[in-house]
Amino acid sequence: MNVDLTKSMTVSAAGMEAQTQRLRVIAENLANQSTTASAPGGDPYRRKTITFENQLDRASGVETVKVKEIGTDKGELPRRYEPANPAADAQGYVKLPNVDSFIEMMDMREAERSYNANLAAMQASRSMMNRTIELLK
Repeated sequence: MNVDLTKSMTVSAAGMEAQTQRLRVIAENLANQSTTASAPGGDPYRRKTITFENQLDRASGVETVKVKEIGTDKGELPRRYEPANPAADAQGYVKLPNVDSFIEMMDMREAERSYNANLAAMQASRSMMNRTIELLK
């Protein structure tokens, strides 16, 4: 039984680590949602994305989640007419980051819920381990 509870905690810990990295990416996106290019006609900050994959944890023999890749969103960059901006192109348009704060906030809420679910599972496993130890005394 102790081995199963340890496996449960390993899976939860991996899930919490993955969601922590996801929250870091979201925070970076939100921090750079207004970052334009420094040179005229240049590209501004591009939204970062995160992809997960299953991985076998050989030590415990269970499937866990890990970050597969942190990439960039190749979506179209919005443009705004600001001829006085140093990053404006010849027509006076500035490319803006493709970060949507509403999407980032929804991703943040989902990551937070996933993190909390993994934390609750870990706490339940720990509580069961403690009860088992108390019964063995």
